[in-house]
Amino acid sequence: MGTSNFARILEGYSLTTAEILYRMPDHQALLQTFIWQELDLHPRFPRLRSFLDFWEANLDGPLFKVTVSHSRLVSPAQVRLLDGEYRLN
Repeated sequence: MGTSNFARILEGYSLTTAEILYRMPDHQALLQTFIWQELDLHPRFPRLRSFLDFWEANLDGPLFKVTVSHSRLVSPAQVRLLDGEYRLN
């Protein structure tokens, strides 16, 4: 699974964090927070949009505010190939 995530990062995915504020279903005046974090493509964020579409279609708490931040963890220029293989027993 780690190799798959690393390959996605090299393809341009970056760590995306969204703070989702939503209204409590039974008490609309109260706000609750939910933190979502996943590798996603900047600037369109297709995985986040899919999650928010699912939220609006299936969950009772209406969205109030979504704050998004992202960070590129590794860029192709930061990767160097090394000569050698190391194994730990």
